[in-house]
Parts: sequence; structure tokens; C-alpha cells
Amino acid sequence: MSIVLFIIALLILIILPNLAAQRKHATRVHEDAMVNVVQTQIDLYENNTGQSVNSYADLEGGDYLTAAQVAKAQKEKIVIQGGKAVKQ
Repeated sequence: MSIVLFIIALLILIILPNLAAQRKHATRVHEDAMVNVVQTQIDLYENNTGQSVNSYADLEGGDYLTAAQVAKAQKEKIVIQGGKAVKQ
């Protein structure tokens, strides 16, 4: 019985660090994807209207981003600078 518990404990010690690394990787991928979404909508807004984007209000008002997307982007500290989406 103690051998089985030792093997299970050993497997847990091997698996846990990998889970943490995978979570960090998934977070980075999500942040990059969110920047790409915002940048795509900025480009679309500028192509459709001929005007530059100054804030999220422009994108939300023109139905390019939803309120939930704007809130998520602001939570992730993505700002619009000079017509580009930038992660701070």
C-alpha cells in the first residue's frame, strides 16, 4: 500500500509543474489573441469609416466590439495608441 501511495505522490510531483506551465502558456496565447482581435477591429473601423480610432468608445459605438470585449481588453491592459492595439 505504501508503494502505491509513493508512486501516486511521485506522479503528482511530476504533473503539477507541467500544469502550471501550461496555464501560463494558455494565458499568453489568450492575451495575444485579444490584442489581435482589437487590432483587427481597429483596422476594420478605419477601412470602413476613413477615420482613425481614438478610443474603445469609437469601436463600441460602431458595433465593432461588444461591451464585454471592451471590458476584457481593458482588464488585460490593452490600449489603443496611434491606431494600434498595444499590450501594456
